[in-house]
Amino acid sequence: MSAYEDLAYVYDTYMLHAPYDKWFMFSKQCFGLFSSGIDNIIDLGCGTGEIANRLAADNYAVTGVDYSEEMLAIAQQKAADKAVNIQWLHQDMRELVGLTNYDAVVSFCDVLNYVTSIEDVQQVFEQVNQSLKVDGLFIFDVHALDYVEHHLIDQTFADVDTNNAYIWFCTPGDNEGEMFHDLTFFMEQDGVYKRFDETHHQRTFSIQTYEKLLKQTNFELIHICADFSLDKEVDNESERIFFIAKKRS
Repeated sequence: MSAYEDLAYVYDTYMLHAPYDKWFMFSKQCFGLFSSGIDNIIDLGCGTGEIANRLAADNYAVTGVDYSEEMLAIAQQKAADKAVNIQWLHQDMRELVGLTNYDAVVSFCDVLNYVTSIEDVQQVFEQVNQSLKVDGLFIFDVHALDYVEHHLIDQTFADVDTNNAYIWFCTPGDNEGEMFHDLTFFMEQDGVYKRFDETHHQRTFSIQTYEKLLKQTNFELIHICADFSLDKEVDNESERIFFIAKKRS
């Protein structure tokens, strides 16, 4: 079973309080500060389309890319309901096809943490670089290593509401920053609860590793910050680290 195959149908239920507005506003702030103009954007790992829909509603030309067909189906329905025009593509971000000359690529909400080897991170960065114009922006976030080690690994999380429930165990992998999320969901359907299980594999790398890989793939790293604030430096309390890079000529 691929990640998000069943989870896609309850994903939005458990992401009601996700900071999508913050990701959207952070993107716009970066566009204004670090670019002379942004028209077309790739939302890489777009999921159910929350960020892509916000960008499209703000008159950007948006292409949403995701590996989960189930998530894309939900995203497409949302766009139709909101009457916004978005191109949706089912692609592996390590092998992007037909995407060139974009002004910006954004990738938020753990997407890069699903890329669990250095070789694959480098391949994703190369694909993103080829999809951008010269001076195009690449903006992404990842979990901070300290946050993974002290607030996720070896922790158990659970939630119950009227119709659904989940239990989530986070266990360490063999490498620094590597973790496995073992998820059990109970979803109510016509008065009967269906159980399904998924395992999600994630890894986060050091800031220095991401810096090195960006440099190797023809990016200039222009800013690093934490937790949705361009002014916040990364420290031991940071949860998310944001990278803003620009394609070199």
